[in-house]
Amino acid sequence: MTVTEDARAVVDAGPVCDSCLGRCFADRSFGLTNAERGKALRVSAALEDDEPYEPPSPEECWVCEGRSDEFGEWAERVAETVEGVRFETYQVGTRTPPLIEENEALLREEAGLPEDAGESFKSEFNREVGKRVGRLTGTDVDFDRPDVLALLNLEREGDVEVQVNPAFVYGRYRKLERDIPQTEWPCRECGGSGKQFGDDGEEACDYCGGSGYLYDESVEELVAPTVREAMEGGEAVFHGAGREDVDARMLERGRPFVVEVKQPRFRTPDTDELEARINDAAEGTVEVTDLALATHEMVERVKELDASKTYRMDVTFGRPIAAEDLSTALDELDGATVEQYTPERVDHRRASTTRTRQVYEIGGTLDDDTHATLELHGEGGLYVKELVSGDGGRTDPSLAGLMGVDAEVTALDVVDVRGEEEPFDAPEYLRE
Repeated sequence: MTVTEDARAVVDAGPVCDSCLGRCFADRSFGLTNAERGKALRVSAALEDDEPYEPPSPEECWVCEGRSDEFGEWAERVAETVEGVRFETYQVGTRTPPLIEENEALLREEAGLPEDAGESFKSEFNREVGKRVGRLTGTDVDFDRPDVLALLNLEREGDVEVQVNPAFVYGRYRKLERDIPQTEWPCRECGGSGKQFGDDGEEACDYCGGSGYLYDESVEELVAPTVREAMEGGEAVFHGAGREDVDARMLERGRPFVVEVKQPRFRTPDTDELEARINDAAEGTVEVTDLALATHEMVERVKELDASKTYRMDVTFGRPIAAEDLSTALDELDGATVEQYTPERVDHRRASTTRTRQVYEIGGTLDDDTHATLELHGEGGLYVKELVSGDGGRTDPSLAGLMGVDAEVTALDVVDVRGEEEPFDAPEYLRE
């Protein structure tokens, strides 16, 4: 059968609007809307049959029940719903009433067409409303990860739900003071409530002083709220490329991080201004650098960064030692493969197992006969405090074990965090 004959069979199945007619043949021609395609087919059939051209009104269509005439109305509802949200990309999704889906299937069956002929009502509705949304808002469609997703529920009149996808800011942080955790640290005694029950009923938790937290501030608290405020978001989540000990500083190039802001109303703040605001508010305790707008993919790349780390540490020995003995022990550790059973200090929150890690390079100098300064470059996941102390034999080899003397890290600084591929090396557009 010819296309015109097939079209005539669709028309004979009952009153159908031009959009529903044209949609059955969307895969047979290009460059036309379904309404234009349907009108052309109807005119062609009328000419061949020498009959008047009498298309039904959209409301008379038994397939879509007039929905194909509502593209503009739904687009305007979307534009009204996103008013006040600044975005660049969007996508439209539609919840189609089951009756329309059944009508579509029945139309193709009665007309003798394949059940998958043309395209679906849902596909057309998404596209046609989407085109109008783009014109009304001056934004572009994005089918992968749009800034906003508009969900149209045709089962409920005028029901438009807009989902605003998170926005992201990448950077590096330097932690310039000790005893600041990377993220908020709720009190383990009161579970973060700041309260406990005593003889006189509910009272402030003795362990945290009623604050609910073990530390007054964190890198997350000093950075994330400012980013959330700049993006006018509902919540901010801090993602770091690993983390250093609470009592360790993070110096020099700093540690990569991404702040994820949920439900942002503004996605493109000035990152130079944002960087300055964070650093001014932190007052020298924490400093951020290299802030830039990022993508969702950056979160996983930062969290999964297989980074090596360079440390500088002060070490105290249990008795006087000779510089030659320190040098000999460090030579043995240089390039060594170390076996570390889960350290005692983290055994309550880590699985008990033996891990193998590499010491890439280690060196140091004796400051006096009981104090030394060491610098170490090691594989990610290497417990450096235990590499020095031996952790009661849980780490082998260790500096203490090789020298036969107690050794303890009294001050620790992370001076570099670097992966084989830095998270910021790839997306060129983020550096423009």
